[in-house]
Amino acid sequence: MRGFDTDFAKAELTRIQSIPESEYENYISEQKKTIVTYHEIYNSFYKNLLLERDEKDWETLPVLTKKDLQQPLEQRLSEIYHLKNVYIGKTSGSSGTPFTFAKDKDAHALTWASFIDRYQWFDLDLDRSKQARFYGIPLNAIGYTKERLKDFLSNRYRFPIFNLNEKVLESIYKKFKKTKFEYINGYTSSIVLFAKYLKKYRLILTDVCPTLKACIVTSEMLFPDDRKLIKEYLNVPIINEYGASEIGLIAFQNKDNELQVDSELLFVEILDENNRSVPNGEIGRIVVTSLYNKAHPFIRYDIGDIGALSRKSTPKKPILEQLQGRTNDIARLPSGKVVPGLTFYYVTKSIIQDDGNVQEFVIEQTALDTFIFIYTAQKSLTVKQQDAIKKATATYLEEGLNVDFIKVTTMDRSDRGKLKQFTSKV
Repeated sequence: MRGFDTDFAKAELTRIQSIPESEYENYISEQKKTIVTYHEIYNSFYKNLLLERDEKDWETLPVLTKKDLQQPLEQRLSEIYHLKNVYIGKTSGSSGTPFTFAKDKDAHALTWASFIDRYQWFDLDLDRSKQARFYGIPLNAIGYTKERLKDFLSNRYRFPIFNLNEKVLESIYKKFKKTKFEYINGYTSSIVLFAKYLKKYRLILTDVCPTLKACIVTSEMLFPDDRKLIKEYLNVPIINEYGASEIGLIAFQNKDNELQVDSELLFVEILDENNRSVPNGEIGRIVVTSLYNKAHPFIRYDIGDIGALSRKSTPKKPILEQLQGRTNDIARLPSGKVVPGLTFYYVTKSIIQDDGNVQEFVIEQTALDTFIFIYTAQKSLTVKQQDAIKKATATYLEEGLNVDFIKVTTMDRSDRGKLKQFTSKV
C-alpha cells in the first residue's frame, strides 16, 4: 500500500544468497564500488566529503559519524530523491547523538526481506506469527494510534514498558495465559524484568503459553547471566538481534548460536583508532556500509559500538563476537515504578529536531526524583524546550520529578569513546 515492493526485495535477496562462497568476495567488492560511485555522482553531501581524497582505495574513504549527519535531511539526499519518495525515520538517540535519516523504497523493502528471512530460521512468520511486543510507544494521541494500528496489522500485542512494577508484570503474565503468542520481541532489560518476576513466583511461561516458540531480544546488550535467566523461565530459545534503525538488521543469531552478520545487504568492518581494518578476532569500532541505499549514503558509517569479527568468518558468513555497548540502566522512581533507560528516547524525542542544534545528550539520575539532562548544542535550550522535556518526563515517567539541564562544551565519554544515554547513580 505504501509502495514498498516486497516481492522484488524477496527475489533480489534470494538472488544474492545464491551467489556461491567462491564468488562472494567479488560480489561484495563490486557492490561497494557501485554504491560509492553512485553517491559520488548523485549526492552532493557525500561528494563534498570526498573532495580531499586523492587515492581511490576503500580505506581512504571517510568514516561517517553520527555528528556528520546532524544537518537537515534535504541536504543529505541524492539527486532524484526528496522527502515524499523515501522512507524517513529517526534514530533513537541511544548513543546520545540523534538524527533523521532516509532510505529509498527498494532499500527499505530489502531490509524487511532480510528480517523475514532471518525469522524463518526459527519457523517464525513475520506477518502471521503472533508477537508479544516489549517496546515503547508514543503517548501522544496520533503517535499512539498509529503504533497501535501497526501492531494490529502486524499481528502483535504491545505491552506497556514505561512502568514495569509488579502489578504490571502480573498483568503481562495473565495476558500470556489467555493469548496464543508464538514469540516475544523487545528490549532486553524489559524482558529481563519479566523473567525476574517469573523467577520470584517460580513460574515457567510455556506452562501457561505452550504456543510460545522463541524470544528475540534487541536494542540492548544481552549478557550471559540474563540469557540464562530468560531461557530458564521463558523456556524457549533466546535469539539475539543486533541492528540500528538507520541501517536495519546488522546481525541475527543463527541456529548455531552465532551472531551472523547480514552480508547480503551490508558490509561490516572492524576499525582501529586510525580507521584501519583490524584482523578478525581483534576488538575495534563497528563500521557499516549499506550496499543498496541510494537515497542516503551510509558508507563506512560508525555505528557507535565496539566488537570483533570471529576468526572463522568468511565473506559470505561473517560472525560478530564480543559485541560491546548499548547497555541501558533501569530507572526506579519514587512511586515504585521501574522503567528501562530507553524510555528516555520518548522523553527526549520532543526536542530532537532536524536542525541539529542538540548534538549529543545524556541523562543522569542522581536521586529517586531527580534527573539531569546534560547536552551539547550550538545554543542553549529555550524555556519552551525545557518545559516540553519536563512535560514529557511527567507523561512517560510520573509527576513530581525534578529535571535539571546542563549545557556543556564536550561530553565526558567512556574509555571506549561511547556515550551512555542513561545512567542511574541511585
